Amino acid sequence: MIRTCFKIASVSYLAVCALPSVASDGKLLATAGLSQIEGSGGGGLVPWATLSGYDSRDETSVTAFMTDVNITDYRLSSMGAAASFYDRVELSYAQQTFVLPASLITQLSLGSEEIKQDILGVKVRLYGDAVYSPYPQLSVGLQYKQLDDDFVADYLGAKSDSGTDFYVAATKVHLAAVGGYNLVWNLAARATKANQLGLLGHGGAGNNHYKVMLEGSLGVLLSPNWVMGLEYRQKSNNLTAVQEDDWTDVFVSYIPNKNINITAAYANLGTVATKKDQKGIYLSMTGYLW
Repeated sequence: MIRTCFKIASVSYLAVCALPSVASDGKLLATAGLSQIEGSGGGGLVPWATLSGYDSRDETSVTAFMTDVNITDYRLSSMGAAASFYDRVELSYAQQTFVLPASLITQLSLGSEEIKQDILGVKVRLYGDAVYSPYPQLSVGLQYKQLDDDFVADYLGAKSDSGTDFYVAATKVHLAAVGGYNLVWNLAARATKANQLGLLGHGGAGNNHYKVMLEGSLGVLLSPNWVMGLEYRQKSNNLTAVQEDDWTDVFVSYIPNKNINITAAYANLGTVATKKDQKGIYLSMTGYLW
């Protein structure tokens, strides 16, 4: 799987690099962040207050991404796109595919090995600039999630096959803050009912009300092209049938220019759908189309 992902990434990298360099000159390299696994601009696991592209206040931008997370017993892939308008509003779409292990397919007599979920997102920058203002950039957003099949979610006791997450995020870049290197941090608060991002539905016997979950990212820009950091995402654990643990990752991103970024991470997702110690490799690539 990892070899396949790198082949896809290599082909896509060549395709994107062949595009004319039309990304905005108004923002510093790397300050557009990455593509979050639910489609929003940000880190891999956590949405940031920054928007998805390099557009300035009189420009628009479009990005496309693909992500593959291969952990001990599961595989999660996500593909999508986002558009940013005048550095004010971001619209995003992602489709997630969650591949189940053979043992669970047999146990539940499933007709498919996959769970698919569509996610529509909106983010609005309220004020501030992550680099140039003395205070953090602040944005609010929502992510609407819909499963294409609720059999597994219903079996595990989820109350709904769809739901909406609401979040507020603050992001700040501190220039030359750590031994001369730039430091970036992000803190988000998410109101959610989602079980495992919504892949196992929303709500459950343990809780069917919105909970506020904390999420955060911390990174150091080792050079204009390399970023290294870590992320944390608190999880709601609504289902009594299965445990849900908080997520963490350690990542490194390569950003050769404003047309592309490539990210690799080691993710620890804890217990996922009855399977414990779910750890593995996270690979993601974003192309900035214009």
